[in-house]
Amino acid sequence: MAETTTHTRELSRTETAAYLRRIADELDSDAETVRVPVGNKSVRLSPPDRLAGEVTVIERSRRLRRDVELLELAFEWTPSKRARNRGEDG
Repeated sequence: MAETTTHTRELSRTETAAYLRRIADELDSDAETVRVPVGNKSVRLSPPDRLAGEVTVIERSRRLRRDVELLELAFEWTPSKRARNRGEDG
């Protein structure tokens, strides 16, 4: 079963940097799981030591409406075996 948690809100550049920094600090820690804040909750994830990452940038120039730029960061992995095993043990 797949579970998706989504939250959309507008942030200042400073708030966006702080949010990304918080996730980066979680990933950089020695913890087996990382907490990612999504809206009013935190999602616990179990990334391994290496992740597959993708960066996509789209720049759309429109004649009648304003220009739009999009930055997507995506990371995908199979949950860490040690965190998965720890969850099974207790």
